[in-house]
Amino acid sequence: MIEKIISWSMHNRFFVWMGILLILAGGVYSVQQTPVDAIPDLSENQVIVYTEWMGRNPRIMEDQVTYPLVANLQGIPRIKSVRAASMFGMSFIFVVFQDEEDIYWARTRVLERLNYAQRFLPPGITPSLGPDGTGLGHVFWYTLEAPGYNLGELRALQDWYIKFALQNTEGVSEVASFGGFQKRYQVNIDPHKLVYYGIPLMEVTNAIARNNRDVGGSIYEINSSGYLVRGLGYITDINDIKDIAVGSYKSVPITINDVASVQVTGDLRLGITDLNGEGEVVGGIVISRYGENAKVVIDRVKTRIAEIEKGLPPGVKFKVAYDRSDLIEAAIATLKEALWEEILVVSLVVTLFMFHLRSAAVALITIPLSILIGFMLIRFFDISLNIMSLGGIALAIGDLVDAGIVMAENAYKSLTNEMLQNPEP
Repeated sequence: MIEKIISWSMHNRFFVWMGILLILAGGVYSVQQTPVDAIPDLSENQVIVYTEWMGRNPRIMEDQVTYPLVANLQGIPRIKSVRAASMFGMSFIFVVFQDEEDIYWARTRVLERLNYAQRFLPPGITPSLGPDGTGLGHVFWYTLEAPGYNLGELRALQDWYIKFALQNTEGVSEVASFGGFQKRYQVNIDPHKLVYYGIPLMEVTNAIARNNRDVGGSIYEINSSGYLVRGLGYITDINDIKDIAVGSYKSVPITINDVASVQVTGDLRLGITDLNGEGEVVGGIVISRYGENAKVVIDRVKTRIAEIEKGLPPGVKFKVAYDRSDLIEAAIATLKEALWEEILVVSLVVTLFMFHLRSAAVALITIPLSILIGFMLIRFFDISLNIMSLGGIALAIGDLVDAGIVMAENAYKSLTNEMLQNPEP
């Protein structure tokens, strides 16, 4: 069989060169289109359902949120398992699908079932889907370096400007904020004053909720002109809360300021984020979308960050905390180094021992062509280029070298013996 292939190739050189050109084109295209990452993504094909009900203990979360959702998510087709975890104020459900299923089809089916299961939950509780990324989707971490700004100001800048700007980047699934203080208005109610004025606690809560919204009216027409009528009621500062009326005592209005103290504080924190032992920092985690090229996504994020920096307050700068592209580039550089070293060593060895440049050219051509064929197969089977796959290619170069050297030496030896047996007159 091999003899026939060699004979056909020798008599059809045009088609052989056409095949080489096609391999070059297909290999280069596959290298450009194949997703590149640092490590292989072995995470399961799963959809995460997240439900928040702050202030409830894990037992209540398990009985009233986690169990009803798990019971109704069991009937989804093509799933392997449903796992759940309940903790203080939060519930996580992991719906694991078959490996061959499309992740966005899976998310759609889970969302359809959640619309039905939500009626079994307590009023006001709405479950949501996690980001369409994987456990290895954290491709880029950054912090904000800003002397003179407090942690609350930096967190507000991250949540209301930087986060939204980065989420518009193609290939980014989510930008998760960390560190700092999230601003909130805290109302500390004095129960003795509530009893004295005869005001229920829920009345205070409802009054604050009713007085923190805008309302729309109709159109007021005068002199053939229409004017839109609307009520402005959003809370803008601490005094707006203090002036909210919650009842009356002897025909005198009772406000929040009469029964409670109001202050601006940070939201409850369960931990802090420290960088290199130098103190707390504020920043974000860029999560890559499922199936995206991590290297390309990181490059887009860096370009977007350069644009965002133009609109930041004076003195605020980005500082990279983790960049996976460094590891990706190191893995690619290792393959390039191994490839060129193997080609150089093989060429020198074949040239020195055989004194025949055309024999050395065999190894020079077969090694890169074989690697390009490997890249085409990687693209065909939808495998990402990572440390494992690139390392396997680097190790396989040694086996490619053996075949080229053995075949070249065997052909050279056969021709030499034939010349010795049939010398020219």
